[in-house]
Amino acid sequence: MEVGVLDPAVLPGYLLAVLLVTVPPGPDNAYIIAVAMDRGSRAGVLSAVGMSLGMLVHATAAALGLALVLQSAPNALTAIRLGGAAYLAWLAFTTLRSARRSGHIGHAPPPDRQILGRAVLTNLTNPKIILFFAAFLPQFARDGRGPAALQFLTLGLIFLLVGLMWDSIVGLLAARLGAALRGSGRAATAVTITAGLTFAALALLLLLQALPIG
Repeated sequence: MEVGVLDPAVLPGYLLAVLLVTVPPGPDNAYIIAVAMDRGSRAGVLSAVGMSLGMLVHATAAALGLALVLQSAPNALTAIRLGGAAYLAWLAFTTLRSARRSGHIGHAPPPDRQILGRAVLTNLTNPKIILFFAAFLPQFARDGRGPAALQFLTLGLIFLLVGLMWDSIVGLLAARLGAALRGSGRAATAVTITAGLTFAALALLLLLQALPIG
């Protein structure tokens, strides 16, 4: 069955590749789990939507050829990783501070727009996603199937839909776990601290990738 301008023969391999990138735990999943456990199912699903919006940016960049430019400009990629590390470090600091101050009691959830924005930024600085769109996506485009930009965009949208479904499931399951632990003040505080430490670990991971030792 033909999907847009794609060669139907590439779809099975592409879907498998998407699943191999999407399902294993990574920065995006860790972020969604932390937010959903701390803030609930709505925040988890909003984070999944934010990740998809980030993937839409990646897909558009690939269609415009910006991904290949980024791949050939390691300094730009380093700057993106450093920016993401700084952002996640700040998020870790504010989350841990809120846990120490209030133990989650009276801890007002951030507005939906902020949750979406944080998820988009997390996805945009995820090296795994950047490299997939920059280096791996072009392998599934075929000559004679229409403009390469349209093929890249179609492949990107498939990735987006698969990612949205999986991330939403992860967010909902993590929210249920967080709700189960939120019955006591100590457990609620532990959930918030875990979220802050997760953000800190993601920041450290991006920093190590931006500044390789050796």
